[in-house]
Amino acid sequence: MKRIIILIGPPGAGKGTQAGLLAERFNLYHWETSHIIGKMIEEAKKGQFVKVEGRKYYFEEEKRLSESGKLWDPPFLVYSVKKKFHELAREDKGIVLVGSPRTLYEGEKIVPLLKKLYRIKNILVVRIRLSAKESLWRNSHRRECELMRHPILYTKETAKLSRCPIDGSKLILRVDDKPEIIKRRLREYRQRTFPLIKLFEKKGLTIKSVNGSRPPAEVFKNILKAVKSFYGL
Repeated sequence: MKRIIILIGPPGAGKGTQAGLLAERFNLYHWETSHIIGKMIEEAKKGQFVKVEGRKYYFEEEKRLSESGKLWDPPFLVYSVKKKFHELAREDKGIVLVGSPRTLYEGEKIVPLLKKLYRIKNILVVRIRLSAKESLWRNSHRRECELMRHPILYTKETAKLSRCPIDGSKLILRVDDKPEIIKRRLREYRQRTFPLIKLFEKKGLTIKSVNGSRPPAEVFKNILKAVKSFYGL
């Protein structure tokens, strides 16, 4: 069965971590928009752009938006991800999605495509709840590795790590995880991403909610319960 699991939640809710666990458990493609589009932007040549709906979107400008804590322009993002969705569907691959869709514009464009490619009965939305206070703390403490961008949770065991335990590269603070940028990202989430919940409901998608403030293993256990219940596993 080709499954689609969409994870939605504020910055620092652990969406990337949970997506990685779900991808491994159910053999899904781990879709993280920030990594997919980020890599494309980093590899773009100076002055490179794509033309969408009659407007030119320059990769350098999209990079500046991301680094300032703002979301990429929705038309640019939708254009960039649609081809990948078609490619994965042709390869008969299920997907766990993080960071897409992020705005109502993207939702209106992407949800119908996913329903067409995967059928609504195979699409589940999991909302990971987390307070703004905890989101700010988590994001200002988390790090990722320089080479493969593995996210490293901040715990007593990882607090003194300077190298990624997976690939050995240097651990760094993400550009967009500075306190002032995190606050901006939280505003962006409240104003532009959270309204997607009502859109998902309107489109007939099933939404399951879990408490994201619990330890990652417990959060995964609860997500797993929701996934198994939805797919009848």
